Amino acid sequence: MRQDEHTLAHLLDSMERAAEKEAVSINDVLHEIGDRSITPLILIVALLLVSPLSGIPGVSTLAAVTIILLAVQAVTGRRRLWMPQFLLRREVAGHRLSGCVRFLRRPCAFVDGRCKPRLQFLTTGKMRFITLVVVTIIPFGWPFMEVLPMMSSLGAGTVALLVFGLFTRDGLYVLLGYLCVAITLLAGGLLVLTATS
Repeated sequence: MRQDEHTLAHLLDSMERAAEKEAVSINDVLHEIGDRSITPLILIVALLLVSPLSGIPGVSTLAAVTIILLAVQAVTGRRRLWMPQFLLRREVAGHRLSGCVRFLRRPCAFVDGRCKPRLQFLTTGKMRFITLVVVTIIPFGWPFMEVLPMMSSLGAGTVALLVFGLFTRDGLYVLLGYLCVAITLLAGGLLVLTATS
Protein backbone atom coordinates (compact mmCIF):
# COMPACT_ATOMS: atom_id res chain seq x y z
CA MET A 1 0.00 0.00 0.00
CA ARG A 2 1.13 3.58 -0.65
CA GLN A 3 1.43 5.89 2.36
CA ASP A 4 -1.78 7.77 1.45
CA GLU A 5 -3.64 4.45 1.54
CA HIS A 6 -2.78 4.07 5.24
CA THR A 7 -5.49 6.50 6.26
CA LEU A 8 -9.04 6.21 7.53
CA ALA A 9 -10.16 8.53 4.73
CA HIS A 10 -8.94 6.00 2.15
CA LEU A 11 -10.86 3.19 3.85
CA LEU A 12 -14.01 5.36 4.01
CA ASP A 13 -13.63 6.09 0.30
CA SER A 14 -13.53 2.34 -0.36
CA MET A 15 -16.72 1.85 1.69
CA GLU A 16 -18.40 4.73 -0.11
CA ARG A 17 -17.68 3.17 -3.48
CA ALA A 18 -19.14 -0.13 -2.27
CA ALA A 19 -22.20 1.72 -0.90
CA GLU A 20 -23.18 2.83 -4.41
CA LYS A 21 -24.99 -0.50 -4.74
CA GLU A 22 -28.50 -0.98 -3.36
CA ALA A 23 -27.32 -3.82 -1.10
CA VAL A 24 -23.69 -4.13 -0.05
CA SER A 25 -22.07 -7.40 1.01
CA ILE A 26 -18.78 -7.97 2.82
CA ASN A 27 -17.56 -9.39 -0.47
CA ASP A 28 -18.26 -6.03 -2.16
CA VAL A 29 -16.17 -4.19 0.44
CA LEU A 30 -13.44 -6.80 0.10
CA HIS A 31 -13.45 -6.22 -3.65
CA GLU A 32 -12.72 -2.54 -3.02
CA ILE A 33 -9.81 -2.99 -0.59
CA GLY A 34 -8.30 -6.26 -1.85
CA ASP A 35 -8.18 -9.76 -0.40
CA ARG A 36 -4.68 -9.32 1.07
CA SER A 37 -5.80 -6.48 3.32
CA ILE A 38 -6.63 -8.28 6.56
CA THR A 39 -5.74 -5.45 8.95
CA PRO A 40 -7.68 -2.76 7.02
CA LEU A 41 -10.74 -5.01 6.89
CA ILE A 42 -10.63 -5.51 10.68
CA LEU A 43 -10.44 -1.73 11.00
CA ILE A 44 -13.42 -1.22 8.67
CA VAL A 45 -15.59 -3.67 10.64
CA ALA A 46 -14.60 -2.00 13.94
CA LEU A 47 -15.36 1.47 12.55
CA LEU A 48 -18.79 0.36 11.36
CA LEU A 49 -19.57 -0.89 14.85
CA VAL A 50 -18.60 2.50 16.30
CA SER A 51 -21.25 4.04 14.02
CA PRO A 52 -25.06 3.89 14.53
CA LEU A 53 -25.01 0.61 12.59
CA SER A 54 -24.26 -1.14 15.90
CA GLY A 55 -27.84 -0.46 17.01
CA ILE A 56 -29.19 -2.95 14.45
CA PRO A 57 -29.91 -6.35 16.08
CA GLY A 58 -27.39 -8.99 15.12
CA VAL A 59 -24.74 -6.57 13.82
CA SER A 60 -22.58 -6.81 16.95
CA THR A 61 -22.52 -10.62 16.74
CA LEU A 62 -21.75 -10.57 13.01
CA ALA A 63 -18.96 -8.04 13.59
CA ALA A 64 -17.53 -10.12 16.44
CA VAL A 65 -17.41 -13.30 14.35
CA THR A 66 -15.86 -11.41 11.43
CA ILE A 67 -13.16 -9.69 13.50
CA ILE A 68 -12.25 -12.88 15.38
CA LEU A 69 -11.96 -14.79 12.11
CA LEU A 70 -9.83 -12.07 10.52
CA ALA A 71 -7.65 -11.48 13.59
CA VAL A 72 -6.84 -15.20 13.93
CA GLN A 73 -5.62 -15.15 10.33
CA ALA A 74 -3.52 -12.05 11.03
CA VAL A 75 -2.02 -13.70 14.13
CA THR A 76 -1.07 -16.81 12.16
CA GLY A 77 0.48 -14.70 9.40
CA ARG A 78 -1.90 -15.70 6.64
CA ARG A 79 -1.16 -13.62 3.53
CA ARG A 80 -4.49 -13.94 1.73
CA LEU A 81 -7.61 -13.83 3.86
CA TRP A 82 -10.32 -16.46 3.86
CA MET A 83 -13.93 -16.04 4.94
CA PRO A 84 -16.87 -18.45 4.76
CA GLN A 85 -19.42 -17.72 2.07
CA PHE A 86 -22.25 -17.11 4.54
CA LEU A 87 -20.27 -14.13 5.91
CA LEU A 88 -19.18 -12.86 2.51
CA ARG A 89 -22.83 -12.83 1.38
CA ARG A 90 -24.16 -10.91 4.40
CA GLU A 91 -25.60 -7.62 3.18
CA VAL A 92 -26.48 -4.18 4.49
CA ALA A 93 -28.50 -1.57 2.61
CA GLY A 94 -26.29 0.76 0.58
CA HIS A 95 -27.95 3.86 2.03
CA ARG A 96 -27.25 2.64 5.58
CA LEU A 97 -23.56 2.10 4.81
CA SER A 98 -23.38 5.47 3.09
CA GLY A 99 -24.92 7.10 6.18
CA CYS A 100 -22.33 5.43 8.40
CA VAL A 101 -19.53 6.71 6.17
CA ARG A 102 -20.88 10.27 6.46
CA PHE A 103 -21.14 9.85 10.25
CA LEU A 104 -17.50 8.74 10.46
CA ARG A 105 -15.97 11.30 8.07
CA ARG A 106 -15.31 14.12 10.54
CA PRO A 107 -13.90 12.07 13.46
CA CYS A 108 -11.78 10.03 11.04
CA ALA A 109 -10.40 13.21 9.43
CA PHE A 110 -9.50 14.44 12.92
CA VAL A 111 -7.61 11.21 13.68
CA ASP A 112 -5.86 11.13 10.27
CA GLY A 113 -4.63 14.69 10.80
CA ARG A 114 -2.89 13.70 14.03
CA CYS A 115 -1.35 10.45 12.88
CA LYS A 116 2.37 10.00 12.23
CA PRO A 117 4.97 7.23 12.65
CA ARG A 118 5.99 7.13 16.36
CA LEU A 119 6.54 4.60 19.14
CA GLN A 120 6.92 2.08 16.32
CA PHE A 121 8.23 -0.62 18.66
CA LEU A 122 4.56 -1.04 19.67
CA THR A 123 3.53 -1.83 16.09
CA THR A 124 6.08 -4.44 15.02
CA GLY A 125 7.47 -7.81 16.04
CA LYS A 126 6.24 -9.35 19.30
CA MET A 127 4.16 -6.30 20.24
CA ARG A 128 2.25 -6.51 16.96
CA PHE A 129 1.59 -10.20 17.62
CA ILE A 130 0.40 -9.51 21.20
CA THR A 131 -1.88 -6.69 19.99
CA LEU A 132 -3.47 -8.92 17.35
CA VAL A 133 -4.10 -11.57 20.04
CA VAL A 134 -5.81 -8.90 22.18
CA VAL A 135 -7.88 -7.85 19.15
CA THR A 136 -8.92 -11.50 18.74
CA ILE A 137 -10.06 -11.76 22.38
CA ILE A 138 -11.98 -8.46 22.78
CA PRO A 139 -14.96 -9.28 20.49
CA PHE A 140 -15.90 -12.49 22.33
CA GLY A 141 -18.13 -10.52 24.71
CA TRP A 142 -20.00 -8.53 22.05
CA PRO A 143 -22.76 -11.07 21.30
CA PHE A 144 -23.78 -10.88 24.98
CA MET A 145 -24.09 -7.10 24.69
CA GLU A 146 -26.79 -7.28 22.02
CA VAL A 147 -29.39 -6.47 24.71
CA LEU A 148 -27.52 -3.24 25.52
CA PRO A 149 -27.68 -1.07 22.38
CA MET A 150 -24.40 0.62 21.38
CA MET A 151 -22.44 -1.02 24.24
CA SER A 152 -20.38 -3.07 21.80
CA SER A 153 -19.30 0.25 20.26
CA LEU A 154 -16.98 0.76 23.25
CA GLY A 155 -15.14 -2.48 22.53
CA ALA A 156 -15.13 -1.72 18.82
CA GLY A 157 -13.58 1.67 19.54
CA THR A 158 -10.78 -0.07 21.43
CA VAL A 159 -10.21 -2.50 18.57
CA ALA A 160 -10.21 0.40 16.10
CA LEU A 161 -7.52 2.25 18.11
CA LEU A 162 -5.30 -0.84 18.36
CA VAL A 163 -5.64 -1.82 14.69
CA PHE A 164 -5.35 1.75 13.40
CA GLY A 165 -2.05 2.03 15.28
CA LEU A 166 -0.79 -1.15 13.62
CA PHE A 167 -2.12 -0.06 10.22
CA THR A 168 -0.37 3.33 10.31
CA ARG A 169 2.68 2.35 12.42
CA ASP A 170 1.60 4.95 14.99
CA GLY A 171 2.24 3.38 18.39
CA LEU A 172 0.45 6.21 20.21
CA TYR A 173 -2.92 4.81 19.06
CA VAL A 174 -1.88 1.31 20.14
CA LEU A 175 -1.03 2.79 23.55
CA LEU A 176 -4.43 4.52 23.70
CA GLY A 177 -6.08 1.20 22.82
CA TYR A 178 -4.32 -0.54 25.72
CA LEU A 179 -5.37 2.32 28.00
CA CYS A 180 -8.99 1.60 27.03
CA VAL A 181 -8.44 -2.10 27.76
CA ALA A 182 -7.01 -1.24 31.19
CA ILE A 183 -9.91 1.10 32.01
CA THR A 184 -12.44 -1.55 30.93
CA LEU A 185 -10.79 -4.24 33.07
CA LEU A 186 -10.61 -1.87 36.04
CA ALA A 187 -14.26 -0.89 35.68
CA GLY A 188 -15.28 -4.53 35.33
CA GLY A 189 -13.28 -5.49 38.40
CA LEU A 190 -14.90 -2.72 40.45
CA LEU A 191 -18.37 -3.84 39.31
CA VAL A 192 -17.62 -7.42 40.38
CA LEU A 193 -16.31 -6.27 43.76
CA THR A 194 -19.36 -4.06 44.29
CA ALA A 195 -21.75 -6.88 43.34
CA THR A 196 -20.08 -9.39 45.67
CA SER A 197 -19.65 -7.09 48.68
